[in-house]
Amino acid sequence: MKLKFFHPFHLVSVSPWPILGALSVFNLTFSTANLFNYYNQSQMILLSTLTTLMIMFQWWRDVIRESTFEGSHTKEVFQGMKIGMILFITSEVFFFISFFWAFFHSSLSPDIFIGVSWPPKGILSFNPMGIPLLNTLILISSGISVTFSHHSLILNKKTQMESSLFLTCLLGLYFLSLQLLEYKTSSFSISDSIYGTIFFMATGFHGLHVLIGTLFLLICFKRSLNSQFSSMHHFGFEAAAWYWHFVDVVWLYLYLFVYWWKF
Repeated sequence: MKLKFFHPFHLVSVSPWPILGALSVFNLTFSTANLFNYYNQSQMILLSTLTTLMIMFQWWRDVIRESTFEGSHTKEVFQGMKIGMILFITSEVFFFISFFWAFFHSSLSPDIFIGVSWPPKGILSFNPMGIPLLNTLILISSGISVTFSHHSLILNKKTQMESSLFLTCLLGLYFLSLQLLEYKTSSFSISDSIYGTIFFMATGFHGLHVLIGTLFLLICFKRSLNSQFSSMHHFGFEAAAWYWHFVDVVWLYLYLFVYWWKF
């Protein structure tokens, strides 16, 4: 006989995905480190990437089933998820603060080991009025479009919401393609002094976050096509919009300090 609990909280059922996801990500981390040392051994990183993606989608499938079809995500559960998302974004903020800390530590007081100028002598930095400025306009536009999409969903304008959300995804992919082009035309690499290391670590991890945010929004787009969002029940999309705005703000700081400052 199944027990009934008369309270608004969600007691999560037993799931294999947390432990399998942890093991898969653990394997992905070490196979990536192994790839850095043995360039021809890519089978393990491919396998761990595929298993991680498989676990991710099946875990999301279960969460969507719980929220959309089983009604497990009550108002109190939504509140807990909002707090969790806020804490997650806060941790991401401190992640990028570490890169800015390293950047300012080296640029404000360069020593003889890296040269007395910034950028170090011999490094030709990017023109901030070129691709970086275009990417800034792209991300600002994407922030506007995702906000418009959110307000359209609140007003029950489904077609308008989906069109604006799809435009946001296209802008995210356009940003990534331009960043890839920028990397290919770079005159320095990640091994060229601390400037190259900080530049590619900061902008590279930001690009990874743009990729993750774009996938996040594409999944929300697919869910909207399946009519899984309503004006009152759409926290998955709201969390994706929060994440996207965070990515936008980080890029503005990257553009101002890493690209434009001391150019």
